Amino acid sequence: MAAITEPLVLDLVEWVARQPRPYAEVMEAWRTSCPRLMVWEEAVERGLVLRAEPVRVTPRGLLALAEGGRAAALRPG
Repeated sequence: MAAITEPLVLDLVEWVARQPRPYAEVMEAWRTSCPRLMVWEEAVERGLVLRAEPVRVTPRGLLALAEGGRAAALRPG
């Protein structure tokens, strides 16, 4: 399952890295009805985003983006 969710987790982290987002906006954009694709929960559990108001990317999230070759506007939230 990790192979399936990893690109989605990085998509979420990259999206948040571009600019901190209100929690409600993140939930609206990233909620899922599939219990096997818990992208938000995975990102939070791995410490890639900070569940706060607003939601921000963490240094660990920036590292994951760099390791994944993602080109977001990389700056800690």
